[in-house]
Amino acid sequence: MTLYRCLQTEGATGSSKMKWIVAALAVCILVPRAHCASESVAWCYHDSSCSYTQWPTIAPKYCNGSRQSPIDIVPASAETDSNLTSFSFTNFGSTTHLDEISNTGKTVKVTLKSGVSISGGDLPESYDSLQFHLHWGKGSSVPGSEHTVDGKRYPMELHIVNSKGSYNGNTTQAVADSTGLAALGFFIEAMSGDETGKPESWKKLASYLSNISNSGDHISIPSGISLDDLLPGVDRSKYYRYLGSLTTPNCNEAVVWTVFKEPVKVSKDLIDLFSTTVHIGNSSSLLMTNVYRGIQKAQKVTTQSSSASNTCYSLGLMALSLILGKA
Repeated sequence: MTLYRCLQTEGATGSSKMKWIVAALAVCILVPRAHCASESVAWCYHDSSCSYTQWPTIAPKYCNGSRQSPIDIVPASAETDSNLTSFSFTNFGSTTHLDEISNTGKTVKVTLKSGVSISGGDLPESYDSLQFHLHWGKGSSVPGSEHTVDGKRYPMELHIVNSKGSYNGNTTQAVADSTGLAALGFFIEAMSGDETGKPESWKKLASYLSNISNSGDHISIPSGISLDDLLPGVDRSKYYRYLGSLTTPNCNEAVVWTVFKEPVKVSKDLIDLFSTTVHIGNSSSLLMTNVYRGIQKAQKVTTQSSSASNTCYSLGLMALSLILGKA
């Protein structure tokens, strides 16, 4: 359920809509079909009274938990796991499955039509892909990814949110399950040089921002962009894995996190549009900037044993060269 529909469901009208936008439960933003009326809390990014430093007090049930996200990923400390195989992506190449783009007052979110899913990657079952949203700082010069790698923060981060297929879209059940959700995280890195409007898929996506400048705005996305189009050049067989949480209140500890190692390259001008076009309220309110949670306590991170494989391969070549050299 989108935030807009949540408001409709609760009968919010006039000035009360803004109240509900501010008080909306994070699951309503991050998971489209979640129930949003219960346990709603007032939280934000821009005000010290309700920003992420206050979330453990505002929503203590989970935001003060022991497996919170995001985290700083330290590659040297990541443990190898041979079970972290490649994913299978269903309908990621479809140009008709991006449904609607909206301004939630906290982020820009794109809901997906049914039929998109992921499996493999040592997930316990197939997961339905529900939506993706973004986190950013203030343009290409002020980074705003949620996860960091060895302390490095990227300009933006894209999260694709997926729910266990066995729950048939019931995200209330999903957030109550420690592995009910699977989130795919992709870093967005600025292209070097003076290139503009690249890649074309991101230019199309960013072109809709002017139509959703106010909180609650939403429009349908015509065919023409696929999830694959938005992830050019990323080797999706290389990733980090850990168990964590939603990164906004109520911070439910229900997420299997996959953070891909290779970033998506996007031109600076397109990255800048996100922090200069959309507002947290109406057009007279603040622009939406620095929409990310700070780093949480470290968790166990695993990754593929590619380094070990490369070492074995190199040793094999050395041995072969020695044998040939003696022949």
